[in-house]
Parts: sequence; structure tokens; C-alpha cells
Amino acid sequence: MRASSIDIHPNAKWSQNGITVAGGNGRGSETNQLGYPCGLYVDDDQTVYVADSGNHRIMEWKSGATNGKVVAGGNGEGNGAHQLHCPLDVIIDKESDSLI
Repeated sequence: MRASSIDIHPNAKWSQNGITVAGGNGRGSETNQLGYPCGLYVDDDQTVYVADSGNHRIMEWKSGATNGKVVAGGNGEGNGAHQLHCPLDVIIDKESDSLI
């Protein structure tokens, strides 16, 4: 398994032509909202994954998407196979195509 982490400089500059896909629609549980986002991961294809702790789910946004997709959890808090309990981070194992 390979993973990488980078530090973003406090004075980093961002492109001004970005699209807000989550967070600009208030707090909530719709696919264009987040409840309490914690971890963030961007893969080589520019797909964004967010550990949405408040909604007990992992969200995915493919490059260019305007709405996200629940890829894990999202069925309430719990320890069932279809549930998560306050996920704090997310990473993708490219070799096994698995969420960790």
C-alpha cells in the first residue's frame, strides 16, 4: 500500500475558477452538503473523498461533478456492515481499490 501526504502552505494560492461542490449549501446530509467534514483525500484521477463524520459516511466527488456520491456508510451511526461511526479520515489503497 502506498499513501502520500502533503502540507499545504498557509499562503497557498488557488485557482479562481473552482466549483464549490460541498459546503456552500449549508450543513446537511444531501449529496451537495456535509455534516462535519474531517478527512480529505484526492486520488491521481482528481477524485475527492471526504470523511463526513457528522453524517457517518464517506463521500466521493469525481472530477467535474457537482454532486457527491456516498461510497461508504450513510445509513446512520452504527457498527453494521453498512454503517460507520464518525469517520475521521479516508485514504484509498490503489492496489486493492479499497477505502481505508
